[in-house]
Order: sequence, then C-alpha cells, then structure tokens
Amino acid sequence: MFRTYEDIKLLTQNQIGVLYMIGSVICFSIMDICVKWLDYYPVGQVLFFRFFIGFIPIFFIIPRDKIFNFYKTSRPGLHAFRAICGALAIIALFYGLRELPLADVISLTFGGPIFVTVASIFFLSEKVGIKRWSAVIIGFIGMLLIIQPAFVELNYYYISPIIFCIFFACVAISVRSLSKTEPNYTIAFYFTFLCTVLGLCSLFFVEWVMPSLIDALILIIMGICGSVANLLLTQSYRLAETSLVTPIKYLSLVFAILFGFFIWNEIPKILTLIGAVLVILSSLIIFVREKHLKKQIVTPRP
Repeated sequence: MFRTYEDIKLLTQNQIGVLYMIGSVICFSIMDICVKWLDYYPVGQVLFFRFFIGFIPIFFIIPRDKIFNFYKTSRPGLHAFRAICGALAIIALFYGLRELPLADVISLTFGGPIFVTVASIFFLSEKVGIKRWSAVIIGFIGMLLIIQPAFVELNYYYISPIIFCIFFACVAISVRSLSKTEPNYTIAFYFTFLCTVLGLCSLFFVEWVMPSLIDALILIIMGICGSVANLLLTQSYRLAETSLVTPIKYLSLVFAILFGFFIWNEIPKILTLIGAVLVILSSLIIFVREKHLKKQIVTPRP
C-alpha cells in the first residue's frame, strides 16, 4: 500500500534545529577558510567585504511591516558598544586565522563562554558557584596548553584568539541586555553596519588590493557564509532544545583539523588536542549550569 501525504511525518522542530546548527557550523567553517586563504589582502579590506556582502541576508529576516523603520532604537549607545566590541573580536579572529593553524584558532574560540562567565561577575554582579569556577579553571588550563607555542616559539599571534574571547565576552554581555528590548535584526544591522564602515575606513591607512575574479568570488562567498551562519545559529536555538544543538557547534573543530591538513598541511599537536578537549569540556559544563539557572545561551561567534 502507498502512504498518503498525511501519513508522511515531517521533521520535528528539534530535527530542523539540528540541521540549522550543522548548516551554521559549515558556513562558519567556509568563512574561516576564506579568511585564511585571502591572507594577502589587508585585514580592513577583508572586514569590509565580510560585512558589506553580509548585509544581504539580514534584509531577508526583517518583517515586512518594519522594513521602513527597522533601524529605530532607544539604545544607540549599547548598540555602538556591542558593535565596536564585535568588530574588534572579528579583527582579532582574522589575524589569528591568517597567522596560526586553523585548529588552534578554532579551539581557542571555544573559550568564549569561559570569559563570559568571568565578565558576568564584574559587569552583571552574578554569583558564580564552585561548578562554574571549576569549569573556568579547566578551560584556562586547556587554553594554556593550546597557546604553548606562544611561549616556546615566541609566536605572539596566539594572543589574537584570546583577544577575540575577551571582546566576545563583552558582546555576549551587551547582547543579553539588548535582547530584552531589541529584535535580532536590529542588533545584527547595527553590528554589520559599523563593521562595514570600519573596514571602509581602513582604505585611508592601507592600500587596498584589486581582487581577481576568483578572489572576488571568494570574498562574496565569505560575506554570505558569515552572515548566513549567524542567522542559522539564531534560528537553531529558537527551534530546538539548546542541550541538543549546542554540542554540534564543536564539529567546527573537526572541519578545522580536516581543512587545515588537506589545504595547508597543518597537523595538530597533541597538546593542542588535549587543550581543545579541556576547553570544550569547560564550555559544556558552563552551558549545562547556565541552562539549569535558565540563563540566555551564549552563541560561539559574535
């Protein structure tokens, strides 16, 4: 017997959320590869294309009845703070991607929630118990194992992902506040707008390189993937249980190891892998604890 259309079960919200998260991880990984590949272009120029092209997907999520006033806000100062911190985080990430092994950078970015936990103590006066403090200590030990070349080989570019995590914490704290009154598309718009302006202003300080046709295509792919990744990430958390989709984001480390090996012949060090495991364990402990406390989930990228 043939099944009727009504008999066919559609995907559940959790399953759709998982697919969105996988798509987000893939898009972020493609963006990272593009940034690393385009290391002969000024960072400001790459920043400009990442966010100028990234404007396109944002306009698809603005409600039709808000299309002419979506930019209105009563909190311009906090939007500016969030956008500036986000821009500095992205710039630090770009420098790290250019100068360091892909797996090392991605592993260190997982430390974002660790810095958010510490920042919440000082800026939100939150009380942190023994479980989250233990997670913070485990995470910092893991990060020290990953950045050990900074001390052995004097490779100070390992500071870049740490700077990313610091400003990521500022982004997370500000977004927690903005989300109470501002829709996601307004937050995304101001962040994207300021980063585009900052990237364009770099034209006055460094000479931009005219991209070839292939590089122009890579720049476009980078911008679209970066913006789409954030949209898919947000939608994933809206549709699915956070405990189900959050661990999926760590697939990006698998992609980083594979692409780093096949494209740039990068082989992760044992200490890097051990450190990555500790950082992931730390962020998962923080996630489980904050879920229990019913706090807003922190996304892994600004």
